[in-house]
Amino acid sequence: MNWRVVPVPGFRYRQAMTLRERVEQLLPNWEGWYPSLFDAARDLGIIRARPCPPSSLLLSNRHAGVTSAAMEAHREQWGGTGQPANGKARKKRAKKRRTNGRHM
Repeated sequence: MNWRVVPVPGFRYRQAMTLRERVEQLLPNWEGWYPSLFDAARDLGIIRARPCPPSSLLLSNRHAGVTSAAMEAHREQWGGTGQPANGKARKKRAKKRRTNGRHM
């Protein structure tokens, strides 16, 4: 969930005001009412949740552009398409099965 700070009508804020200062300005004894600063700020309307699609939270989706740019730069510098020069793909070695700590 993303959070953003929203202005509260009727209050003028300094540019460098922290979230704690904003909450204390509106409710000086907030610690007696709320378990956390974020709960108080949410209830006072200082911060609001902004819904976003779950796919945007995955790092793989966020950094897909960076990854593809890095792969393209690698291809430009070193050439090739990622396949071996002779056109044959390497065979993967078969993994040995283990039972009770011993190889079969």
